[in-house]
Amino acid sequence: MTGETRDAVPAEQQAREAEITRQVLDSFGDCTDPRLRELMESLVRHLHAFVREVRLTEDEWHQGIGFLTRTGHITDGRRQEFILLSDVLGASMQTVAVNNQAYGDATEATVFGPFFVENSPGIADGGDIASGAAGEPCWVEGTVTDTAGKPVPGARIEVWEADEDGFYDTQYGDGRTAARAHLFTGADGGYRFWGLTPTPYPIPHDGPVGELLAATGRSPMRASHLHFMVSAPGLRTLVTHIFVRGDRLLDHDAVFGVKDSLVKEFRRQRPDAPAPDGRDLAGRAWSRVRFDIVLAPDGA
Repeated sequence: MTGETRDAVPAEQQAREAEITRQVLDSFGDCTDPRLRELMESLVRHLHAFVREVRLTEDEWHQGIGFLTRTGHITDGRRQEFILLSDVLGASMQTVAVNNQAYGDATEATVFGPFFVENSPGIADGGDIASGAAGEPCWVEGTVTDTAGKPVPGARIEVWEADEDGFYDTQYGDGRTAARAHLFTGADGGYRFWGLTPTPYPIPHDGPVGELLAATGRSPMRASHLHFMVSAPGLRTLVTHIFVRGDRLLDHDAVFGVKDSLVKEFRRQRPDAPAPDGRDLAGRAWSRVRFDIVLAPDGA
């Protein structure tokens, strides 16, 4: 609370407001789950402090409730507006930072995003995740190792991305599965697959989160990226992206997900350049990128 605001509130009024907070905190006295009690008490302290600091009006409180109600109504099995809200407020990235402390040269984590889907199709090493999604072909390759440099065979790699029009398969509403898949690393920890060259796109902004961004003068655009989730026994699961070097949105990502270590060179290739696996690209231009992944120990 700023000194100016505090001084403007009479001492008796401050005491009444503090008493309300005390009563709510005391209500958790019989909670038998220590962690739940810690979370609820801290939430109440911070929430009440916010209300008192900004001198929240009842009309503003009603508007906030309405906003959260609309956020819930637009959320369904294919759209998660609450994750989107968490993303644009930086809460997602802050949670990622807290839960993925630096460990050696382990690859940095970033936001999960609202477009991951369980049970993606599996592809063989060197396979194509596009499944008909529109976009420029991109050859992605690399290795998965632990922080000691030892290859990690059999690591599961989930990958997903938007098409060239900036849409994920789940946004089409026709049940398609495209531009997402999973594969496993080989005995040498290596992996490779065909995807799409990432392009910038706006997060869904036709709902409450979009209204919030517009009202605060913020852009809904995300820097070009490709999602990864990498897991292996005994190692910390990594959720991350790679970003396209030179993208003008790297410093203005709507969900604050860009990290310097995750910006990679997507090297453009001529249409007549031979593909690494001999694939016939029918005269199309393509790109290639290398992303070597390092996993921290589980619990690091």
